[in-house]
Amino acid sequence: MRHTGFFQQSGNQMMRPITYLSCLLALLLPFSGMADEQESARVKSDLIQAFPELAGATIRPAPVSGLYEIEYGMQIFYATKDAKYLLTGDLVALGTRANLTEARRSKIRAGMIGKLEEKDMIVMGPDKPRRTLTVFTDVDCPYCARFHLDVPTLNRHGVKVRYLFYPRAGLKSESYRRAVAVWCASDRVKAIGIAKAGGKLDMKTCPNPVESDYRLGQQLEITGTPTIVFDDGKILPGYVPARQLLGMLGIQIEPPTTAVQ
Repeated sequence: MRHTGFFQQSGNQMMRPITYLSCLLALLLPFSGMADEQESARVKSDLIQAFPELAGATIRPAPVSGLYEIEYGMQIFYATKDAKYLLTGDLVALGTRANLTEARRSKIRAGMIGKLEEKDMIVMGPDKPRRTLTVFTDVDCPYCARFHLDVPTLNRHGVKVRYLFYPRAGLKSESYRRAVAVWCASDRVKAIGIAKAGGKLDMKTCPNPVESDYRLGQQLEITGTPTIVFDDGKILPGYVPARQLLGMLGIQIEPPTTAVQ
């Protein structure tokens, strides 16, 4: 019994410094957060004096000590604590080769795409997908047509594909009008297949999301089609065959089995 009491007492004595340290950290953390916020505000104030357009930017401590990260739309910059130096370019962790700047861009993309509703997209695939791809597409783009032929394969392997319109020629182009006609068709999935095959569309007009999709693409700095945005915000510009794309998503296509004669 004495041994039990001794260990209980020793345990309590050992716990006291840890408890005190935990309480101290709990008290200090809010002040640390306030200090970071105050320094971020000071850095932002200094930067705005030099670049007034950064008034709408988000500024936070960077992943690297001594730097602040400036988020301005899709653009990411870095500034020193004294706001005397501004750095452009991607920040790469040499140990892991991770592109920390691109990781931030991916979060921004995922946040912007996450605000959209599927009722404003052309959606193909399972209700409970393994992965989801949001694709900026041009109805008259040859590589978009090739991607569209792969959609059934992607769907069979649990990948949902969601189309947003991006008429590369602009909002006054024939491609824009054809995109509107696709949206206004009674069967949008069928209509976009016809459009991508170069077929004739009933050139109807109606309320549509084509212009807002195009504006979003510009915000995301889309330059070509198809541009594929993964569900984690990573971006893939251009066409990639279905097997390769599924591999990038972590989904393997099983090789066909050969029947034994």
